[in-house]
Amino acid sequence: MRHKCANKKLGRPTDQCMAMLRSIVEALFTYKSIETTDDRAKEAKKIAEKLITLGIRGDLHSRRMALKILPYKKVVSQIFKDIAVQYKEKKGGYTRIIKIGFRKGDAALVSKLELIGHV
Repeated sequence: MRHKCANKKLGRPTDQCMAMLRSIVEALFTYKSIETTDDRAKEAKKIAEKLITLGIRGDLHSRRMALKILPYKKVVSQIFKDIAVQYKEKKGGYTRIIKIGFRKGDAALVSKLELIGHV
């Protein structure tokens, strides 16, 4: 049993999994919506929502914590300047997952992860 396990393993070691999720979140903030498998989208959504919440706070400590999670200065500054300003009034639910269908090669469930209000 997987008691007290916060996230899924996604079939790879922890460092590779975190690198993959960071790149998915970076692509999400760059392109405003991405298509990926459903499990990856669910895990990336957790990270993206946390980063937007840190951007709404907007202080130096929050910026440093965001850089610890996502070490791309350009993307983090975009979160703090542009994206977080649009969600200032919301308390959560900044992203949505839309199930698209099944991938042809391996029949994996593909979903679209997008920022609400940027479509």
